[in-house]
Amino acid sequence: MNKLKSTPGNMILSLVGFSVVAGLLLGWVDGQTREAIVRAEKGKLSSAISQVIPAFDNEPASDVDTVWLPDGKYPCIIYHATQGGVPVGAAVQASADGFGGEIRVLVGFDNDGRITDYSLLSHSETPGLGSKADTWFKHGQRGDITSLCPGDAALTVSNDGGRIDAITASTITSRAFLAAINTAYHAYTSEPADGMTGASTVK
Repeated sequence: MNKLKSTPGNMILSLVGFSVVAGLLLGWVDGQTREAIVRAEKGKLSSAISQVIPAFDNEPASDVDTVWLPDGKYPCIIYHATQGGVPVGAAVQASADGFGGEIRVLVGFDNDGRITDYSLLSHSETPGLGSKADTWFKHGQRGDITSLCPGDAALTVSNDGGRIDAITASTITSRAFLAAINTAYHAYTSEPADGMTGASTVK
C-alpha cells in the first residue's frame, strides 16, 4: 500500500476530513448529553424552589416572569407559587456582584413580602469565608433574615448601620448578598412595564 504523499493538496484534504469527523463526533456527544444536562438543571431548580417557598400545588417553574429593574445589571426571574389557585408567594432569582464575581440567589417571599427562605445558587466567593453565605443568613443563624420584609427597611449589614450581622471577615460578600435579596424583593413587588415603577416585565 502506497503512502499518501505529503503534498499541500493532500494535507488540506486530510485536515478537512479530520475536521468533519471531529465535528460530527462533537455534535453526537452534545446531542447525547444536552438533554441530561437540561433535566439535571430543571431538577436542581425545582428542588431549590421547593426549599424556599411555602407549600404549593402548581408548577412555579412554568409560571415565570423575567423582570429588569431600571438600574439593574442582572435580570430577576420570578417563579409564582399557588395553592388551589390562590397565590402563596414566589421564588425570585436575583444577582449582585460580590468579592469574587456574581452572587446568584433564589429567595422565597410570602404574600406579605416576608422572606421564607433562600438558596445560594452560585458564587465565586472565597472558600470558607464568603461561601458561608450559603447558611449564614438562614433561620436561627447569626445573620438570620427569614421573616424579615425588605419593604419595611432595606436589608443592610450592621457595619453600615443596618440590622444584619455580616459574615465574619466577609463584609463585601455580605453586602452583595443582601443587595441581591433587596433586588429580589423590588422585582417581586414591582409592576409590569406599564405600571408606575418603571420595571420591565417579560413573560
